[in-house]
Amino acid sequence: MNKQVWFVTGASKGLGLSLAKTLISKGYRVAATSRRREDLVSAIGETSARFLPIGLDILDETAVQRAITATVGHFGTIGVVVNNAGYGLVGAVEELTDAEARSNFDVNVFGSLNVIRQALPFLRKQGSGHIFNIASIGGFTGAFPAFGIYCATKFAMHGYSEALAQEVKPFGIGVTIVSPGYFRTDFLGGSLGLPATEMPEYANVRAMQTLHQQDYNGNQPGDPAKAAEVMIRILEEQKAPLHLFLGADANQLAEQKLASLAREIEALKPLAAATGFDN
Repeated sequence: MNKQVWFVTGASKGLGLSLAKTLISKGYRVAATSRRREDLVSAIGETSARFLPIGLDILDETAVQRAITATVGHFGTIGVVVNNAGYGLVGAVEELTDAEARSNFDVNVFGSLNVIRQALPFLRKQGSGHIFNIASIGGFTGAFPAFGIYCATKFAMHGYSEALAQEVKPFGIGVTIVSPGYFRTDFLGGSLGLPATEMPEYANVRAMQTLHQQDYNGNQPGDPAKAAEVMIRILEEQKAPLHLFLGADANQLAEQKLASLAREIEALKPLAAATGFDN
């Protein structure tokens, strides 16, 4: 597995940067992308036998194709794809504009789909590979006022990834949806979009926004370096699941959601299930 080539998007900061650095330190070969190639060079280094920095706008599918092709050309193969590029968006569902919401979907959802479409021909041809889609615990439980649209993008990633896992399984390709909790990166700083116009009616949204920007930012309990280690380890040990909840907080929130769903299903099952045609 130490010869595996990883392709990591959004790798100039946060979890992507931690993952790229950890991989290289363990002897893996890494192609890393960011909108600005110079950010990757500054953070990790210039092109070498084990590292390929690529400037890439994931919304440009032709550019994505060139990046994947360049990776295979440089390393001779591609084995693991990590869709990590994305950004957070704060704002009540009502106050965010159509353009703001669509932009978040464009990057978080359609950008990752561009990468998958361009990588799969190579993975299918070799009959092996793995795709890590970095979602969020907010893609499993959306009970975060102020993060409705962002959560929706991550719910979308969960949905298509579950289908994708079934579609590519016959080709020897695996899929893991990574749902992190709060990790100490700049996600709540420079990677957090804000609404152009705030509505004063939404006091609960402003309170949640302030909590994340001022209290949580810089104090997140998760260590991104340890998250990177887990992702690498589960692949090395061939234990990669479909769903990976990273962080004690993510696991707790997932368990709470599952328990709540179980209660609701059980409480209304006789009524809700009795909707078929009478024989």
